[in-house]
Order: sequence, then C-alpha cells, then structure tokens
Amino acid sequence: MEMMDVNTLASGIDTVWVLLCAALVFFMEAGFAFLEAGFIRARNSLNIVMKVFMDCTVGMLGYWAIGFAIMYGLDKAGLFGITGFFLEGDFNYLGLNIPVYAFWLFQAVFAMAVASIVSGAVAERMKFAPYIIYSLVVTAFIYPVAGHWIWSANGWLAQLGMIDFAGSTAVHAVGGWSALAAVLVLGPRRGKYNSDGSINVLPAHNMHLAAIGAFILWVGWFGFNPGSTLSGLDSNIARIAVTTNLAAAAGGTMGTLTTMLKFGKADPSMAINGALAGLVSITAGTAFVSPLSAVIIGATAGWLVVLAVPFFDKLKVDDPVGAIAVHGVCGSFGTLAVGIFAQEGGLLYGGGLQLIGIQALGLTTVSIWAFGLSYITFKLIKITVGIRVSKEEEMEGLDLVEHGINAYNGNKINQALEGVATSDIDLFQSETKQTIAT
Repeated sequence: MEMMDVNTLASGIDTVWVLLCAALVFFMEAGFAFLEAGFIRARNSLNIVMKVFMDCTVGMLGYWAIGFAIMYGLDKAGLFGITGFFLEGDFNYLGLNIPVYAFWLFQAVFAMAVASIVSGAVAERMKFAPYIIYSLVVTAFIYPVAGHWIWSANGWLAQLGMIDFAGSTAVHAVGGWSALAAVLVLGPRRGKYNSDGSINVLPAHNMHLAAIGAFILWVGWFGFNPGSTLSGLDSNIARIAVTTNLAAAAGGTMGTLTTMLKFGKADPSMAINGALAGLVSITAGTAFVSPLSAVIIGATAGWLVVLAVPFFDKLKVDDPVGAIAVHGVCGSFGTLAVGIFAQEGGLLYGGGLQLIGIQALGLTTVSIWAFGLSYITFKLIKITVGIRVSKEEEMEGLDLVEHGINAYNGNKINQALEGVATSDIDLFQSETKQTIAT
C-alpha cells in the first residue's frame, strides 16, 4: 500500500508537470502570432493572427482525430501507426506514467507549432481557406508520420538510435522545409524583387510586437524542452532548462554582433531570429550536451541565420519572417550538432562518426518527406481551390479582403502604419501599365 501511494504521488507530480509544460507550449502560439504579425505589414497582421488561430482549432482537431494515431499508434513496419484514432483504444503499450490525455495534449501543442512555422512564411499573399486545408494536412498527417519515425518506440529512426530530444528535426526541420515548399509554390510578394534582381525591403510594421512574440516563444521553450522529459521528478530538467536558455542567449548575441560587424548597425530582426535560431538548434540535444556546448551550438545558429536569410532572398525565396532560415536551416544544424557534442556518442567525446551518420540519415529522410509532401499538398490546393489572392487583393491587404476589418481602427493610425502603401500603389500601377503595353 505504501509503495502504491508513492507511485500515485509520482504519477500525480508528473501529470501536473506535463500539463503545465503543455500550457507553456500552447502559449507559444501567442508568440508565433505576435512575432509574425510584427514582422509583416499592418494591413495583413490580423490575417496572420487568424491563421495561427486556425492552427489551434482545426489543427488541434486534426491531430486528435488522425494525427496522434499515426504518430503513436501500433504498427508493424516502423512507418506509421494504425490504432488509436479519435484517442480511442488501449494505450498501455506506451508505458506512460501519466494519463494518456496529458500525453496527448502535450503532443498536440507540438503539432500546432509545426503548422504555425509555415504560417509566417506564407504571410501577405496566401488565401485564408486554403491555409486551413494545409493546417489540417500537416497536423493530421505530414508531421505525425515524421514524429512516428523518430519518437515512436517502433519508429525506424528510433530503432536506429537517432537523437532528437524535443524536435529540432521532428518539429522545426519539418516546419522549415515545409515552409520552403509553400513559398516555392506561392511565389514572392509583389514588389519584393525587381526585374534586375535587386531586392526591395518590405518593412515590418511593429518590431515591438515581434520582440514580444520572441520573448513569449523563449519562455514557452521552457515547456517545450524540459517538458519533453514527461516527468517533473527527472533531475535533468534543470540542465535542460539551462542549456536551452544559454543557447538562446548565445544565438541572440551572435545575431546582434554579426549584423553590427557586417552592416555597422545592430539589426533587431536578426537579434530576435538569432535567439530563436539558438532555441531551435539546441532542441535536439538539449538533454545530452554540456552548457558550454549549448553556447557553441546557439552561437553558431545565430551566425547561420544571419547568412541564411539573405541567401534565400538572393534565390528569390520570399519568407517575410525568416521561418525557413530559423527552423529549416538551424533545425537541421542542431540535429547534426548532436552527433558532435553529445556527451555520450558524440564525435568530440570519442563516439566517432556513427551518431553523426544516423543523425544525417534521419534529417535527410524527414526533410525530404516534409518538403515533398508539403509541395504536393500546396500544388494540389493551387490547382483545385486556388492558393493566392489576386493582385488587387494583395494591394488592399488581407485583413480587409479575408476578414472585413482592419487590425488598427482610425484613419490616422492606418495611414501612419501603412506609409509604405503609396509605394505599393505606384508599383501596382506600374505593373498594370507594363501588362497593357505588352
């Protein structure tokens, strides 16, 4: 009886811990909404908040109905689950010390995060209804299959020994490379690139809002990474919190310093994305690396993101918030970094190249899966219901076109926030004249 009481107490503590961490991760959706709304123009800011909101509604339902079963259901080939749809059935095979409902909620908020990574990349030109379709597909199928491979006990990458503690690959690389597929199908925003190859800056309308979003995401990561232990009694949660925090600090520092050295000014967007890059990169190995290694990983990611954003711009891959660079590039780097810095099996700790090879194999296959399925999904949406707003609608702004309301009420406020609109109108008129002339 005494042992049963101890076990019950332990289960209760773990349950409360997981639910608290799930709430922190869920609150990250507010971070995504603020960050992305701040990084884009005012006339589209409410639309992006609505898209993130749909990740929390439609995406949550999709993961409940189908996604969780595909991700954690029983299987025979290590590819995807086939039991547990609608959260029905016996889940004792999972070996949980917490109720399956607590485990499901924690996993569901991760699925929402994957979709929200993509929402920022497609900002300012994707229709609202088609986005809902994609949010459902990615949370119910694309992400769960990748998650099954890595995190299910029978997943083929789990069997090989791939390490992705909280999702540098499963969440961030999946979201980042899915975002790349989306942008390639959508095309750039009007006015972003000139015919001579030069790039126009379409300025963020509220960097304060973006910074608040980044702070919320940073705080949410204390649920994202330590919560992945699934136990409040695991003494490693303190180390995980420290390595998470140090990587973010190093990434933000390096992002700032790199822009100061490169441009002579500290770029706030790169400071923000540098910190997020550090968080993304440490997520795979946070439980297995030292604090010093976390600083190195985070700093490297902060430097990489400053290089990656203009790199994609040169390729005319228009990503308004830097989601591909932050999540795709730095999620990939963080996955490979485990093979170097893991204190058990890492190259620097005498583990040789075996773990790096496993990490590279896992990263490559999951990235191809996420990019390929997302590209097919967006292509199918494009040729069926359509995916992009018209030229006139893009110039008017998606807030009014899709939702019938401005994010900011009052003519003076809108005029001040939309000072760039005049140049947009000039651009539209110029494009129209060129079309008529040809």
